[in-house]
Amino acid sequence: MSGSSFGSIFKVSTFGESHGKDLGVVIDGCPPGISLTEDDIQPELDRRKPGQSSITTPRKESDVIHIRSGVYEGKTTGTPILLIAHNKDSKSEDYDHLVDNLRPSHADYTYIQKYGLRDHRGSGRASARETLARVAAGAIAKKYLRERLNVEFLAYVEQVGDIVTAVDMDTVTLADVESNIVRCPCSRTAKLMEARITEVLKAKDSIGGIVRGLIRNLPGGLGEPVFDKLHAELGKAMLSINAVKGFDIGAGFNCVNMLGSEHNDPYYLKDGEIRTKRNHSGGVIGGISSGETIYFRTAFKPVSTIGVPQQTVDLTNRKETTLAAHGRHDPCVLPRAVPIVEAMSALVIMDMYLRQRARLG
Repeated sequence: MSGSSFGSIFKVSTFGESHGKDLGVVIDGCPPGISLTEDDIQPELDRRKPGQSSITTPRKESDVIHIRSGVYEGKTTGTPILLIAHNKDSKSEDYDHLVDNLRPSHADYTYIQKYGLRDHRGSGRASARETLARVAAGAIAKKYLRERLNVEFLAYVEQVGDIVTAVDMDTVTLADVESNIVRCPCSRTAKLMEARITEVLKAKDSIGGIVRGLIRNLPGGLGEPVFDKLHAELGKAMLSINAVKGFDIGAGFNCVNMLGSEHNDPYYLKDGEIRTKRNHSGGVIGGISSGETIYFRTAFKPVSTIGVPQQTVDLTNRKETTLAAHGRHDPCVLPRAVPIVEAMSALVIMDMYLRQRARLG
């Protein structure tokens, strides 16, 4: 009922707050016998952690992960896995000015409406710090699916504001994505994006954009008909990420401009295997993976906490006031959101794969 768990067989439950002592995740349903150490997880967290570049929050957290259960002699046991990381650089005093003041478009007021109270220090559970736990769990799913099925999860920044990259998504590599601090695979466009984010940062404002997600080498047959369609689960996963306001898959909203004859993906034989000549469906047909590459877009809004003065309400005195928030925040979440999108993709596919394996026996 708390909304802190995700998945049915490969089930993850996250815990912790932005300014609490620890954050972490319990993973239940992980298959036994997977070789696993902290070194398998840490690189993914290093891609997500704060303070990694001039265009991310200056908060300095090493986000070192610790495996506390579910692994014996370097292998998963099949019992619940507990992963935990400690907060080291919270500086809660930076948020003292928010004790009484609500941040516009943030979760402050809705948390009060739901729980009758809120944690003003970095937003508590509403903070993107929580995604550390998702990335840690996703690293295990990525490792399993890569080693068992050669599935590749890749995401990159496709758009910042009105700056859009034009790359062939079929040829993008992880090295391309990690070649710059924006995580845009086109270096020329990345420089324009970096300049725009820097400009917004200096203005104490924020900016949004789009992360493109790819799932390659996925076998067909994953996904459940009706309510648990694969693209529905991916949509839920992406929309659960902080600041996400939109999701589409394949041709997405562009399909409204097409005729059926233009949108349909004709079948053909390639070395005796059935394939589609196009992939407007984005690798999912009837809610089930087709064997083609899955591709989708996730839209992130501008960060709500900004230094530009905004009208708000003083909770204690019940009066209107002006708030210019300060603290340590990302002017654009896109670069750090890339590994989060990959992790959530992996959690969905891991759960769907185990569901299919359980069905087939």
